[in-house]
Amino acid sequence: MPDYVWGRHPVEEALRSRRRLLRLIVAQGAHDSALAPLLDMARHVGVPIEPSPRRRLDDLAHGANHQGVVAMVAARAYASMDDILAQGAARGSPPLVVVLDAIQDVQNLGSLIRTAEAVGADGVVVPEHRAAGLTPAVDKTSAGAVELLPVARVTNLTRALDDLKRAGLWCVGLDGEARTNYADADLKGPIALVVGNEGKGISRLVREHCDLLVRIPMSGKMESLNAAVAGSLALYEIWRQRGWPGAR
Repeated sequence: MPDYVWGRHPVEEALRSRRRLLRLIVAQGAHDSALAPLLDMARHVGVPIEPSPRRRLDDLAHGANHQGVVAMVAARAYASMDDILAQGAARGSPPLVVVLDAIQDVQNLGSLIRTAEAVGADGVVVPEHRAAGLTPAVDKTSAGAVELLPVARVTNLTRALDDLKRAGLWCVGLDGEARTNYADADLKGPIALVVGNEGKGISRLVREHCDLLVRIPMSGKMESLNAAVAGSLALYEIWRQRGWPGAR
């Protein structure tokens, strides 16, 4: 079954990526100049363009804001752990992998993938069960970053952490009860950052497989941060400690 990607930025990244596009569906009567570059890109790579009633695009995007364009793409193939580690080796810098423990909200997943790509992470690891997968909504929330960053789906998250450890990565988990402030930890080396579930945080087994637990300090009355916000803060701290490599 094909997937659908909607919105200008996600469609643009899909066109730039190696993912196979089957066709570009454009709302009839759409004359927005912002669509012209997308149509030119589609013609350049040989993707058929199909004008269609806007109502059909509304249905394909499940009522979301598609901005007049929807791409029909081949079903997504997840990356492997080896793919992610190979990408880190090719960069020539300390590996950075984001491990998500049962993130269920597609908005959080998309936001974390977007931040991970922004700071130069090598990939994201998600569990196969009881967690959000790579849906069109994740594509939209990530603003197309999901087309640029490899995402591996594993059946056993603790086994994946063991594999990352054997590859030389230090597994650092975000935990509100941890003693160490995240800004006080040395995060310059090879890191696998573990972000927990929106409600329960990191599970007990995953916590036990972490080499270090860190917390993000808070002064207000809220008990915790949104998972995407907490993960993003930690990712930027890792990037800062490494000297902002590749920053524009």
